[in-house]
Amino acid sequence: MPDRTHYAPRGLVCSVDHLASAAGLSLLRSGGSAVDAAVAASAVLAVTTQHMCGMGGDLVAVLHPGRGAGDPAALVAVGAAGSGADAAALRAEGHRRMPYRGDIRTVTMPGCVDGWLALHARIGRRPLAEVLAPAIGYASEGFPVSPLLAAALPAVADVAGAAELIGDQLPAAGELRRRPRLARSLTAIAAAGRDGWYGGEFGTGLLRVGHGLFDRADLERDSARWSAPLAVRALGWVLHAPPAPTAGYLPLAAAAVAEMLDVPSDPRTADWVHLLVEAARVTGYDRDARLRDGAAPDALLDPDELTALAGRLDAAHASDLLVPGTPGGTVYLCAVDSAGQCVSLSQSNAAGFGAHLTVPETGVFLQNRGVGFSLRPGTGNELAPGRRPNSTLAPVLATADAGDPVAVLGTMGGDAQPQVVLQLLARLRAGATPAAAVAAPRWALVGPEGTGFDTWDTKPGGLSRQVVRIEDGAPDAWYDGLSARGHRVERAAAGGGFGNAQVAVLADGVVGGDADQRAGTGAAVGW
Repeated sequence: MPDRTHYAPRGLVCSVDHLASAAGLSLLRSGGSAVDAAVAASAVLAVTTQHMCGMGGDLVAVLHPGRGAGDPAALVAVGAAGSGADAAALRAEGHRRMPYRGDIRTVTMPGCVDGWLALHARIGRRPLAEVLAPAIGYASEGFPVSPLLAAALPAVADVAGAAELIGDQLPAAGELRRRPRLARSLTAIAAAGRDGWYGGEFGTGLLRVGHGLFDRADLERDSARWSAPLAVRALGWVLHAPPAPTAGYLPLAAAAVAEMLDVPSDPRTADWVHLLVEAARVTGYDRDARLRDGAAPDALLDPDELTALAGRLDAAHASDLLVPGTPGGTVYLCAVDSAGQCVSLSQSNAAGFGAHLTVPETGVFLQNRGVGFSLRPGTGNELAPGRRPNSTLAPVLATADAGDPVAVLGTMGGDAQPQVVLQLLARLRAGATPAAAVAAPRWALVGPEGTGFDTWDTKPGGLSRQVVRIEDGAPDAWYDGLSARGHRVERAAAGGGFGNAQVAVLADGVVGGDADQRAGTGAAVGW
C-alpha cells in the first residue's frame, strides 16, 4: 500500500471533512496562524458535520505557540450544568443514571463558541469575520451532504428544529443543503463575539427550551479556561493533554505505563497488543472514581502510582478490570503553521446529535454532555449547578525535551479515544509514518451495552461482558494471542467503532500528516 502521508513546508490542516480542511488552509495561505486555521476548520465542521459536533457542544484544545515562542497551553471550553440542575429530583423520578437523550436535563451549557473566541483572542492573526467567513459561506450558500450525515439524519427527522437540515425530505449524499439560521448566528458572532451568541438569539432560545435549567448568569459565564496542560514524559517525547474534567490524562497515563513495559516495537505481535490493552485497562478502570471537575494534575498522573500500576500488569494473562467503553459524537482536527504553531483540537456533541434537542431558531443541536455526570450522592462527579461533567475528549500534543513541537494527534470515538491515541503514539514511536499509523488496524475495548456511559458500573457477578474488539485486517496473532491470554475477543468490520484520527508530525522544517479515511471524507491539506 503506497504511503499517503501529505508533506508541506508551510503548514498543514487535517480534519474529518475536506471542506473544513480547505477552509483552514485558506487562512494559512492568507497569512493566518494555525489558530486561525483551526477555528476556521472547526466552524465549518459545525455547519457540515452536525451529526458529530456543533455550536451546541464543547471544545478542548492543546496549543503550542511555535518553535521558541513559549510553552504549550491547554484550553478547556467545557460548559457547566445549569443553575437549575437537580440530581435529587432525577433520583426521585427513579433515574440511576443521567438521561441519555430527549431530556433537557442532560444538556450542559455549550462551550464551543467560547472556545473559538478564546483561541482566536490568544494568537489569531486574521480578523474573526475572515476566520468565520468560510463557515458562513457554506451555511448560507450551501454544502454537499456527506454520506455519513445523510445516513445519520433519519434518527433526528422528527426532532423539532431539525427542519433546516432535513428539508422537505431527507437529503441524499451529495445534495446541497443550506442553513440560513446558522449563517445568521455565525454572522452575529463575527460582529459581536460572545454577545452575538450567548447574549443573542441562541441564548434567548436556550433559556426558553431549558424551562428553568439555565438562567442569564449561566449565559454570561465564559466556559473557556486556559491552563498549563497535563504533561508526562513517555515513548520518547513529552506528551501534553488538557486537564480535568477531560479524559486527557488517560492517554498520557497509558503511555507512561507502556514506557515501563517491554512492549515490542513490532505491532504485529501478540505481546504488542496485549501490553497496550492492559496499559489502557490499568490506567482507565477507576476513571469514574478519579476524574471530576477540578481534579488535581498530580493526583491523575502521580509517577509513583503509575509505576505501581505498571507492576500490576501480567504479560501472560488478561486482567478483569473494567474500563469505560462507549461511543460518542466527536471530531478531531489539527493545524500547524510555518512557525511551528500547533493546535490539537477536539469538538463534540458528546454522542451523535447530542440530546436530540435543539434551539429551533438557530437549528443548532444541543449536546448531551451531562451523561458524564453521576447521580450517586456525594460523589465528586455528582450532577450539581455550575459543575462541569466528565468529558471523553483527549487531544494530545507531543514536544521534544527541549520544548519544540514534534506532533499533534487525536481522534473521535467516545471512550476509545485514549486507546486509539495510545496505539498511534506507539506506532509513531516505532517509526511509522503518519499515514501508516492512521491507516493501521486498531483494537478497542467495547462496553457491555454499547450506548450510554454505562460501563462504569460492575455487572452482576462482578465481571463485565466487555470485549477487546479488533478491526478487520489486524494480524491473526492479535486474535490468537489475546484469546490465549484470557481476553474476550471479537472481530469487527473496519471503520466503525475504531475512531477517526488525524496526525501531524513536524521534522526538519517539514510537516507531514494524514487524515483518517474511516469516515470517507477526511482530508489532510498542506501548503
